[in-house]
Amino acid sequence: QVQLVESGGGLVQPGGSLRLSCAASGSIFSINAMGWYRQAPGKQRVLVASITRGGRINYVSSVKGRFTISRDNAKNTVWLQMNSLKLDGPAVYYCIAVVNWGRVDRPDYWGQGTQVTVSS
Repeated sequence: QVQLVESGGGLVQPGGSLRLSCAASGSIFSINAMGWYRQAPGKQRVLVASITRGGRINYVSSVKGRFTISRDNAKNTVWLQMNSLKLDGPAVYYCIAVVNWGRVDRPDYWGQGTQVTVSS
């Protein structure tokens, strides 16, 4: 089992920045990819960014150039630096983990989520 704990959400104005953190514990040796999903009220969860243990990174097109995902395998932590945030209203960001040869579009583990609200 893997436990994921997110932090760093909050209220920010359009154009501002936030940094989300996710710490993994438990069977961390099995984790390959980690990443972040975003879910706005009434909408499906969308994969925002992912990073493999080896450092391969993918972003959804809407955040390229604004968001940066990073990871420290020794600390079992992944971060999402979000810059130039847009006026999107509230959303919950979920940290995810994929074990072994799984897929980021079918995560094995989810964090509890952290709320991010971009509002003026």
